[in-house]
Amino acid sequence: MTGAPLPAPDVLVIGAGITGTAAALELAESGARVELIDRYGPAAMASGWTLAGVRQSGRHPAELPLARSAVALWPELDERLGAETGYRRSGNLRLARNAAEAETIRALVADQSAAGLDLRYLADLAAIREIAPPLSDEVIAASFCLTDGHADPVATVSAYARRAGDQGAVLSFGETVRHFETQGGRITRVVTDRRALAPGAVLLAAGFLANDLLAPLGVRLPLRRPMVTVLRSAPIAPLLAPVLGVANADMAARQELTGRLRVTSGAEDWAGGLVERAGVPAIRPRIRSVQATIDKVRRVLPAFAEAELEDVWAGALDLTPDALPVIDRVPGVENLVVAAGFSGHGFGIGPVTGPMAARLAIGEEPDDRLASFRFDRFADGAVATAPLTLHG
Repeated sequence: MTGAPLPAPDVLVIGAGITGTAAALELAESGARVELIDRYGPAAMASGWTLAGVRQSGRHPAELPLARSAVALWPELDERLGAETGYRRSGNLRLARNAAEAETIRALVADQSAAGLDLRYLADLAAIREIAPPLSDEVIAASFCLTDGHADPVATVSAYARRAGDQGAVLSFGETVRHFETQGGRITRVVTDRRALAPGAVLLAAGFLANDLLAPLGVRLPLRRPMVTVLRSAPIAPLLAPVLGVANADMAARQELTGRLRVTSGAEDWAGGLVERAGVPAIRPRIRSVQATIDKVRRVLPAFAEAELEDVWAGALDLTPDALPVIDRVPGVENLVVAAGFSGHGFGIGPVTGPMAARLAIGEEPDDRLASFRFDRFADGAVATAPLTLHG
């Protein structure tokens, strides 16, 4: 860095996924001095690894209001960010492959319809094939939410980061935060591999790496870190409009605007090994996991097995016991906010949760919708383990 040092930021945002970049833009637009720091760059980890669904269907009741607010924002994001996000509102089908899964889907539709979501139960394959003709006869029922969709995760997060920079945010990519120094219950310095700085507040949006910085403060999020295998085909002709999920969340699929099919497995154990590929972090899935994912997808979408396989990777989840995020001020550290634990489905709600976290960081009162995402819900260890939903 050359020239005079930059003024200390009012808020330092750590993590350039969709939550961090959306928060940085919110802060910059509010007039705050904001710096966004990431050891790699936009969407280098979870936000880039995701299936990138934008859905309301299948959400926990606490997340559904956020998802509905986010879905109202997504159609305007291209204009707001001045860039193409790849967003398409093309629906979400959640499939049942047996009678037990059909009952799960039926109950989901009843519950979410009662909550005001426009969600239909499709009781036969003919009705499902009107929406997704290439599905196999292994599918016996489904839910369909027309207002759900998907986007390009790297394009979206990169657009947020660029727009934040245009609005005055300092973008510090390729720099690693090492630790925090505290005094009197506040972070007084943030030490990186290059320098030290003294922000007014810190917003930690570092996904499954959040505990690396929290643990030395005597605070931890109760995170498990499973992985999800992701496969992507070479481009094929238009085949699939909606995003596909299944009742037990062991696979999901969508077709990107490029024509590539992007599919995912369910959650799998992960030993925690990261490698670098083309300068960004990567997780190598097991060969048996790749085969199992192909088998599960081709059983409902036979055309996937005939496509050429172009890319394979895995993504790590920051999975909380109840599969809900933590968006809250950190107990005992006055000027630290954490937004993590999105459990594999934070991408679609990022345009809402990022700004919510940003407003906490500048001292505003919490939005009422954040009540279920407080840090202290884990204090007595009584939070039940929830089923995981992956797509979006």
